[in-house]
Amino acid sequence: MYSLIRVNDVIRIPPAKFGRPVKDVALEELRSKYEGTIASIESKGGEHKLGIIVTIIDVKVDENGRILPGDGATYHDVEMSALVFSPFIKEVVEGEAVTVAKSGIYLNLGVLDGFIHINQVSEEKVSYDNTRSAIMLEESHRTIEKGDILRAKIYTIGILPGKGLRIHMTMKQPYLGKLEWVSKQGGQGE
Repeated sequence: MYSLIRVNDVIRIPPAKFGRPVKDVALEELRSKYEGTIASIESKGGEHKLGIIVTIIDVKVDENGRILPGDGATYHDVEMSALVFSPFIKEVVEGEAVTVAKSGIYLNLGVLDGFIHINQVSEEKVSYDNTRSAIMLEESHRTIEKGDILRAKIYTIGILPGKGLRIHMTMKQPYLGKLEWVSKQGGQGE
């Protein structure tokens, strides 16, 4: 799920960027610092969830900066609006299968790819076809290949050291699976 959040921070503006509009420099510095980073977002209920900062949309800058001893830069209080991708457990998502491998499917969720382990593809027995790079459902003879649009449900979200945010999903429930299957079976899918 995407959400818009407001965040307060202090931004450092180096002397090399003096003379340019403060708001433009602050936006540039904030985007460089935050875009693509993982953040802990506090929801209205007080719980924390992980999110990826997609972009900084707007910034309000206190024009009166501070100079710290030994540093020629100015420091300005800022309030920024950020677009954040923060998936949640049990969220149903749709995306394109970008990689179909023996271990499972990588599904493009926009900002990052989620993973569907081969055991989470279907209640049917499944196998991987090396020649087609496809997952085959043995009873129904249906296939999943790169480029297929799939619907899945998120069941785990975490951070893997060195790899970032990881999302694991399942398609083993009604109304989930390849969209083509879901529409042909009146929404039942799996």
